[in-house]
Order: sequence, then C-alpha cells, then structure tokens
Amino acid sequence: MYLEHLSLTDFRSYAQVDLTLSPGVTVLVGSNGLGKTNLVESIGYLSTLSSHRVSQDGPLLRFGTDRALIRAQLVRAEQKVMVEVEINASRANRARINRANPVRARDILGLCRTVLFAPEDLALVKGDPGNRRRFLDDLLVVLLPRHAGTRSDYDRVLKQRNALLKSARSQHFSRSGVSESNLSTLDVWDEHMALAAAQLLAARLELLNRLRPHMAQAYAQLTDGSKVLRAIYRSSLQPIARHDDDSPHNADEPPGGGADENQDADDFLQCTVAELTEKYRTELLSSRIRELERGMSLTGPHRDELELFLGEAPVRGYASHGESWSIALALRLASFHVLDEDKHVEGNQPILILDDVFAELDAQRRRKLALMVASAEQVLVTAAVIGDIPEELSGSTIHVIPGGVAPNE
Repeated sequence: MYLEHLSLTDFRSYAQVDLTLSPGVTVLVGSNGLGKTNLVESIGYLSTLSSHRVSQDGPLLRFGTDRALIRAQLVRAEQKVMVEVEINASRANRARINRANPVRARDILGLCRTVLFAPEDLALVKGDPGNRRRFLDDLLVVLLPRHAGTRSDYDRVLKQRNALLKSARSQHFSRSGVSESNLSTLDVWDEHMALAAAQLLAARLELLNRLRPHMAQAYAQLTDGSKVLRAIYRSSLQPIARHDDDSPHNADEPPGGGADENQDADDFLQCTVAELTEKYRTELLSSRIRELERGMSLTGPHRDELELFLGEAPVRGYASHGESWSIALALRLASFHVLDEDKHVEGNQPILILDDVFAELDAQRRRKLALMVASAEQVLVTAAVIGDIPEELSGSTIHVIPGGVAPNE
C-alpha cells in the first residue's frame, strides 16, 4: 500500500495543502515549526482515528474553524481508493469512501494502514502503563478494525460501572448498608464488564504473542545484540498485579512485578473468551467490597501492564536514553512486521512513517534503521535538515514551507 495524494483543509496549521507522493522513500524537510509533523499526523489519523500527539480532536482543527477535512488517495495492489474523514467540533465525525454517501468515521478503519514513530513514543518506554496499553489497543484496531468496537464497548461499560461504584461510595457505603437494588444493578454491570474485559484481554494477549519475536529481532538489529528485549503482560486477574492507586488509567506497575515468567499472563492465552469471562466474574465478586469502598473498578484490562525487560532488568529505571529510543523503535518496527504478515488484503503492507527520528540517533543506529526500513513499499520521513537522513534512504524530497509545500522543481 502507498499514499498517492493527500489533501488537507483546515487541519492544524494548514488552511489548504495538497501533497503528491510516490512509492519508496519520501523525505519531508523543513525547519522546525513549519508543519512537517502535522502532515504525517493527518496520515496517522486516517489509520487509527486518533492523534499520536493529543487525546482529543479539538486541537486538530485550524484555530477559528469548526471542521477539518483529510482526503487521501490510496493504492493497494492494482486498486485505488479515496478515503475522506471530516473532523467536526460540534457533531460526530463523518467519513466517505470513494466519494459515496457519508458513513461513520470508524467504517474507514483498516483502509489506511500506517505505523508511525515519533519522539512521543519515548512514553512507550518511560511513561505510565496507559501508554503501553494504548499501544496495544491502537495496533489491534489497525490490524483488526472490529476491535474498535471491542475497545469502545469496554470503555463504555467501565465508565458506567465506575459511575455506579462512585455513587454508592458517595452515599456513605458501609458493608452492611448497601441496598439490594444497588447490588442487583452492580450484578448486571459485572456481567457486561466480565465479557467486555475477557474479549479485550484475549485480543491483547494474542497480539502480544505475535509481536514478541519481532520486538526481539528488531532490537537486536538496532543494537549490538548483547541484550534481549522481552515483554511480559501483567493482568489484574493475577494477584501480583493488584494495586490500589487512585488513578487506575495511569497505574504504576504492580508491586513486586519482577521478571518471574510464572507471573506472566501467557497462561491465559490457552483460555477461551468464555473461560476468561468466568475468571473475571469470580474476581469482580471477590473485589466487590474493596471496589464499593474505593468507588472504582479495581479489576480489568484498564489496570493491566505491559512490562518491558532488557535481559533480566526492567526497562523502566534501568535503560539508558539510547536504549529507550531503540526499544521504542523496536516496538514500532514489530508493529510494522505484524501488519505486513497479515495477508487478509492483498497489497496491504502498512505505510511506514518516521517523524523526526534520525536527529536523536547516532550515526551507527541511523544506518542500521535505514537498512531495516528502506525496502518498505512507502516510507515517509521528516527531518529539519536533509543531512540527518542516511544515504541508504535516498529518495524523493519535499520541502515544507510556511503554510504548505514548495512546488516541485
């Protein structure tokens, strides 16, 4: 797959910009602050319907406007498809495929596959567990768009259940004072929660199982290979993963979470969704008193952690800055290979986007990365100066200027 044409209207800093691209390597070069990242951000948005820079859509609209439009002409094998998404300030976003009638924005998921690496990806290594959970969930949506529903269903159930628990807590809950009606309502939400949690956990574990060999290989190729990158999934279904912080979406890793493989959630890979649902039912029931006292859901994928290790040492707190960059790159390169292996749609290799990556790498790692990605069908690279790009990534160059791009000479 490659992007043949990109058109933006009122997206970020651009009132209007049109970009013609070709397969192979394209470097977007220009001084910092001119909008290089805005261009690649829009392409990434088509892939996940979210930005890698902000959590809400508001900042994506050019200041003073109430809607933005992203239009892309994609080429997959011998077929072309036009994808449009309209980002709205005051109503639901809409999309079009091949200029047909508007559809839900999520209906375009899977049409534009991208893997985007940006400086913000250091948060995958150094940030809180929520960043790593989002990494898995965003990749799930790109790989299997139906999991957009899996994730939204879980988020909806979690929000409703937390509201009920918070309400019970605010009514001066005591162990003997909870009403039968509240318990009955909680029973209903526990059923919804158990099923939605089981579906999301099963999807994450299957995805991680596919990512692991590619993560290890990519990290070894980027470095001298003396340390092995590993990933361990800690589920809140496991006793070691229980923790009672007040911010479950930004929970730190569970106490005592060392590199003991026996505490990994890999055993759950053998479980069916029905079996995981039953495990969640049991755990939710055993946690009920604590949850009513705390006014929040203490069990579920929103409290899980993806722990990263170099050898036996946890990455957080031990990895150097250079190692952290290589780990983040390895995660994205692994994503690229998992998507590339997915052959459900012919010609569906993802577009690889490297946003301001090479300025942070030494010469040796620049060359290694360039050799690893140069053969991709389409690679889009941004850089402040063309000298940061290794010669192995020679290709087309587009100069970004204030408000747009310079015409081709």
